[in-house]
Amino acid sequence: QVELVESGGGTVQAGGSLRLSCAGSAYTDCMGWFRQAPGKEREGVATFGSTVNTRYADSVKGRFTISKDTAKNTLYLQMNSLKPEDTAMYYCASADWYTCFSASWSNGGSYKYWGQGTQVTVSS
Repeated sequence: QVELVESGGGTVQAGGSLRLSCAGSAYTDCMGWFRQAPGKEREGVATFGSTVNTRYADSVKGRFTISKDTAKNTLYLQMNSLKPEDTAMYYCASADWYTCFSASWSNGGSYKYWGQGTQVTVSS
């Protein structure tokens, strides 16, 4: 069992930045960020398999950066140039190592453990 705890959410104006953190109780090879807005399906935002294997949804490429502090078992998501459409509950999740290297990286069903989420609200 791996416990994941997200933090860093909040309310920011469009164009602003936020940094999300996800502290894990144990090391996992593949970790990712997902988000879900009211009335919408869950969306894979980014995953981190290694420093040379990161993946992003097209909607956040060039604006979001995922990183990981392996020593602290902590995953980060730096979000810049935020837009109102980025408003959602953001979740951290972990999976077996191969998930981050597969085409199913953005499929939430491929992830075993989930955090409780942190709300991000971007005002226009």
